[in-house]
Amino acid sequence: LMATPARECPFSGGSVIYMCRHDGDGALGLVINKPSPIPMDAVFSAIDKPVPEQFRSSLVMMGGPVQIERGYVVHTPIGRWQNSMVVTDNVALTSSRDVIENLSKEGAVDKALISIGYSKWGKGQLERELAENVWLTVPADEHILFDVPYELRYAAAFEKLGINPNALVSGVGHA
Repeated sequence: LMATPARECPFSGGSVIYMCRHDGDGALGLVINKPSPIPMDAVFSAIDKPVPEQFRSSLVMMGGPVQIERGYVVHTPIGRWQNSMVVTDNVALTSSRDVIENLSKEGAVDKALISIGYSKWGKGQLERELAENVWLTVPADEHILFDVPYELRYAAAFEKLGINPNALVSGVGHA
């Protein structure tokens, strides 16, 4: 999901959200382009593990306003962790500590994004927001999720639609 200019919420405005679940009960995703002030070094020092090279000088993302006291890892490959939700054939969302403890092990996790909190919608809520044009959708892209720097993810997601986000307006005109 990409927030359109019509999305004026202070938290989700300008957000790119990687959707992990969307069914009849609601939806759940992680904001992937808004960093928290928490450096990845702090995550690894809290569990007394060395910081893997891929995470040096990175920040933990603010995944959303729900359960901000908890960490979430979206990663590839899926693996076998204590508390995971399979998102695609290659990506899972895990909220158990064992995945973080194994991020520095060769072959355990190829790519990962760590966040605190997540974004959630109740039954029918996301559908209403989509109808109100506060979100645009684009197919999930592992390259944007894992490889594009967070500050470029919003533009990269819009580029998949062939849209310049600066060309969008939040209101409508009347003749």
